[in-house]
Amino acid sequence: MANFGWTRVNKSAPAEDAAIDLRGLTDPLAMLAALDKVVPRYLDLADNDVLVYPACKRKPTDILGDIRAIWEHTRLEALRYIPMVPRQDTALLADPARQAEMIDAFLRQQPHDNTVVDFTGKPIEDYGIAIYAALNWLIHCCSLSGADPQKFSGTLRNFRKVMVVARQWWALDGAAERCAQMLAARERPPLVFFLLWAECTNLAREIAIAAYASAAPDESVARVRSALDPEDLN
Repeated sequence: MANFGWTRVNKSAPAEDAAIDLRGLTDPLAMLAALDKVVPRYLDLADNDVLVYPACKRKPTDILGDIRAIWEHTRLEALRYIPMVPRQDTALLADPARQAEMIDAFLRQQPHDNTVVDFTGKPIEDYGIAIYAALNWLIHCCSLSGADPQKFSGTLRNFRKVMVVARQWWALDGAAERCAQMLAARERPPLVFFLLWAECTNLAREIAIAAYASAAPDESVARVRSALDPEDLN
């Protein structure tokens, strides 16, 4: 796995460095900042063979081979492409005033099946490239984990449909005010970042269940299915 130029860590570094602590975080910019910090740490741990990578290949006897970690880290592996965008303009992902612009640009892009990204230097295009790469990574992990392919069929097409609905939401009068109200109530309006986060969370859960199913008792899998986020399993 490529190093991407980040400082390498000692193999004995605690694997907990790969945890992304989102407890109490509801602001999308704070969540994006947390991703910026954890992605290089996680990739260094994978580069140095501290963690089995991809997470969906881990066994229960591996470091962080539990189903919660597999779920969390599979999601992180997909979302890593967002902090990799070379010229960050996170307002495109999280500012209500920029959502229509970002969604329109995303929908103009043709879907691709690459997880090796070729960024253009234009953030509005590169975020679209990163989103497709994130979803394609999860499709790839579906095959590696033996997850039900039916649950991943049409992933790119379905996410584009979600974005179309979001565009309609943002076109409504008072959308920005409604967004502010939802954020104040610790809810998640259809900001592009939140839409991608939700999609990656749901697909990563299916991958984690498939990767762990042979070793996990039925009640553990049922508990994961009823959870909305890896944090719910604490």
